[in-house]
Amino acid sequence: MDQPLYMDAEIKPNRSLSERGFVILITIITLVNVASAIVFLRIGAQLVPLFLGVDVAAITVAFLVSFRAGRMIERVRVSARDVVITYETPKASRIVWESPTAFTRVSAERDEDNRVVSLKVMQSGRYAPVAAALSPGERGEFARAFENAIWRARRGDIQGLEANRAAV
Repeated sequence: MDQPLYMDAEIKPNRSLSERGFVILITIITLVNVASAIVFLRIGAQLVPLFLGVDVAAITVAFLVSFRAGRMIERVRVSARDVVITYETPKASRIVWESPTAFTRVSAERDEDNRVVSLKVMQSGRYAPVAAALSPGERGEFARAFENAIWRARRGDIQGLEANRAAV
C-alpha cells in the first residue's frame, strides 16, 4: 500500500506461558509421570507407563501447536482506496481480505452483556472474521477504531490521519 494509512493495526494472540515456562511445565509433568510410572511398574501394571508417555507427548504437541499459532500476526490496514487484512508468520504473508474502502462494512455481533463476541468485515455478501484473537472488550475497542478509520478514509480526513500518526 503506497497510500497514507488511516489504520495499520497488528493483532497478536496473547500467550500467557513463555517458552521458559513451557520447559519448566513439561519437566514437572515428565517427573510426575516418571514417578507415577515407577509406582505402577512396582505393582505390576505394565501398560500404564506407556499411557503416561503418550500423555506427555500429547501435552507437548498441544503446546507446540499453540506456540506456532501464537507467532501469527493479523494485520489490518485501511487506506482511502482499500481495506486489506493479512495473516503474517515469520515465513510468509497471506492476504485474507481485500476490498474497496467505500464499500466495506464492519459488523459486530454482541452478547447479552453488549460485549463484542464476533467481528466481521463485509462487502457484497462476502465476509471475513477480524480480531478473533482479542478479548470481547478489546474487540469492541478495535471495532470502534476500525469503523472510525474506514469512515475517515472515505472522507479523506487528512487531519484525522495526522492526529492518528501523532498518537502512535
